[in-house]
Amino acid sequence: MTHDDLIEQILTPVTHDLGGFKVHRTLPAKARTMVGPFLFFDQMGPAILDAGTGIDVRPHPHINLATVTYLFGGAIDHRDSLGTKARIEPGAVNLMTAGRGIVHSERSPGDERAKGPELSGIQTWIALPEAVEETDPAFQHVTRDELPVVEDGCAKARVIMGSLWGRRAPTDTYADTIYADIVLAPGGSIPIDTDADERALYLCDGEASVEGVALDPTHLTVLRPGIAATLRSERGGRVMLCGGEAMTPRHVWWNFVSSRRDRINEAKRAWKAGEFPVVPGDSEEFIPIPEVPKTVSYP
Repeated sequence: MTHDDLIEQILTPVTHDLGGFKVHRTLPAKARTMVGPFLFFDQMGPAILDAGTGIDVRPHPHINLATVTYLFGGAIDHRDSLGTKARIEPGAVNLMTAGRGIVHSERSPGDERAKGPELSGIQTWIALPEAVEETDPAFQHVTRDELPVVEDGCAKARVIMGSLWGRRAPTDTYADTIYADIVLAPGGSIPIDTDADERALYLCDGEASVEGVALDPTHLTVLRPGIAATLRSERGGRVMLCGGEAMTPRHVWWNFVSSRRDRINEAKRAWKAGEFPVVPGDSEEFIPIPEVPKTVSYP
């Protein structure tokens, strides 16, 4: 099988240095805005921050999407306008559904700050189907032990969302979605399911290839639909598999996502006017709306 038979597209990351750690962002990109319902894909770190410091993402809003936070190392305290307080640690998943509107903050826990917080993981945004974009906001925390693990010799895969390898994660989904954390020891391999409309592989660290085509670190490699393939590693590596049903493109502006541009304009107005709900216990400061958005609108 040739490279062109297998690979539809390779997305190069935009890397941001946030002072102490880097974020590699592969979605959205001008070349492609979505893979299945995934419209935002960030790798945070890996990094060890200075003792006494940490991340402090102040309260900020979202609409018409769901955020998925999955860590490899460290911990993050999540608070939101529903009154949720949850600590996410490696192997668990936080799914926050914004729906018609939610506000949340993300901060390093106090005990992590004291020793110098570790930060390593993936944060993604998932588009909601148009029929449920304005659903009630919600939060779901699924523990490490609740997520199914498929293990065979030198391959270990944790199913984060959807159904893969005959196992289904309990994480809520709004559209057909696949998401998994695959760790391959030297000599390990695992087949990639063909059922999803769109699929992509992201090499977090180490080395891996698919049907002999080497994966580039921190790049999102989009596979052609319906092509059977096997992921392999000679020296060991960690790969995220994501995708699902194809969806119509979304408008993205700052932290706002919607199928309708006028809905984003309304969210801008509402955030400026202070009409979003506050985060209990974390409402004294917030991120103001930027004059120039950090995320460009597509299309």
